Amino acid sequence: MQIIHGYQGLTPDQKSATVALGNFDGVHRGHAAVIAAARALAPEAKLGVVSFDPHPRQFFQPDAEPFILTPLAQKAEKIKALGVDILYILRFDAALSAMTPETFVRDVMVDGIGAVGVSTGSDFRFGANRAGDSALLETLSAHYPFKSVALPEVSDENGGQFSSSTARAALREGKPEDAATILGRPYVISGSVLKGDQRGRTIGFPTANLSLENILAPAFGVYAITVKLGDGSNVKGVANIGMRPTFEKTVPILEAHLFDFERDIYGQNIEVSLHQYIRGEHKFDGIEALKAQIASDADAARTLLT
Repeated sequence: MQIIHGYQGLTPDQKSATVALGNFDGVHRGHAAVIAAARALAPEAKLGVVSFDPHPRQFFQPDAEPFILTPLAQKAEKIKALGVDILYILRFDAALSAMTPETFVRDVMVDGIGAVGVSTGSDFRFGANRAGDSALLETLSAHYPFKSVALPEVSDENGGQFSSSTARAALREGKPEDAATILGRPYVISGSVLKGDQRGRTIGFPTANLSLENILAPAFGVYAITVKLGDGSNVKGVANIGMRPTFEKTVPILEAHLFDFERDIYGQNIEVSLHQYIRGEHKFDGIEALKAQIASDADAARTLLT
């Protein structure tokens, strides 16, 4: 998959794709349907996705609590897995945010990318003040050489909405299974393993720690997890996400204890998949009480992951 930053100065082989347009945070099952709809508009064309970095909400609310489900690298990986040929990343800045919907379609989608088809979710908005919608896109497509389609909201058999906001809500409520239903896979927190206090080693439960900076933090507490290591192998484990109140820490972190594992993986990139929520985070009266609870949590996680 080609990853192209921007829309100007593209070569002929980088243009004339049928594209899905949106933010695609989470790359969930609804997003997959929008991408499939783009392919159906022009099956003979290259398949593309047009997305934004940063997410517009990050641009307009830079001090808001982190909410991103898939950082850019992870988002690109998930989009590639859907068979996309080209990912166009548009820098969302003051200039782009000020474009009228008509200017965005003309300058970016037509003159820049040369889209031959454009699909969106029915609730997608674009252009200054979010004035553009699927109806306007369809109107404009009559004046330009591209087809358009807006996909209705995609839901499961029980009416549950496949959306980024519902996935975020499920994670914040400690319901990773519900988030996985929306995403089509378990929620993953990835990053480079940090060197922390190494306190876990001293109590018999060494951990691999990941930063939660700039991504959505799920409900604080203990989870049954699997971990994909840098070499592609997978290990089961148990993780605590939160503030570590027993040690009076002030920055949230993910601490993953991997079962039957003794290798040094500091500095390696790993992916932690959340499967089930075991309990909430709380403060313990001393190390022995903490050790006993971690052992109990580990037993619970082993059972859940069997």
